[in-house]
Amino acid sequence: MKSPFTPDEHQRIDGAMAAINRDTSADLTVVVTRVSDRYSLYPLAGAAFGAILIGAIVSLLRPDLGSRTVIVIQLWSLIVLTLLLDWLPIRLQLVPKHIKHLRSQQLAHREFNAHTIANPSQPHRILLFVSLGERYVEIVADHETHAIAPDGAWNKIVDEFLTTVKAGHVAQGVLAAIAACGAILKNTHPSQTS
Repeated sequence: MKSPFTPDEHQRIDGAMAAINRDTSADLTVVVTRVSDRYSLYPLAGAAFGAILIGAIVSLLRPDLGSRTVIVIQLWSLIVLTLLLDWLPIRLQLVPKHIKHLRSQQLAHREFNAHTIANPSQPHRILLFVSLGERYVEIVADHETHAIAPDGAWNKIVDEFLTTVKAGHVAQGVLAAIAACGAILKNTHPSQTS
């Protein structure tokens, strides 16, 4: 799957994260994913409903058709609709917004937990999670970092990120969010080596 960033943007994002991890005693991780879930059930359920509806309409309009013909029409409708509704932009439109946000939130917290398990000696961490398909952004921080950050700081970073992304600048939004998280970390968890 094609990356949402150019190699130069990847390099700038990696460099910004490395600088914050070097200049603070905390760990900042950025996860950007195309989608948070496959949502496989929605295209199939939509196609099944559509095929049943098409069969009912055909039966009403052409009562002289045999039931086998209607079943064949329904089967072909099911195949075509499944293929059509499985196209990612359409599939994401079928999923209710609260379900998309719930799946994205679950993935964000799983990612945060995975990074915690991978480096248990690091007590201070922030995860900037972005799911492009769901248009979902979340900043997950450990309890201490979350508690000592200024009120509304995380929400402000997310709101500014979303504004930048709506303007079509995903990489710039990620870089600005990294810088904003880094500013908080420099105040709350300055580097122990400096």
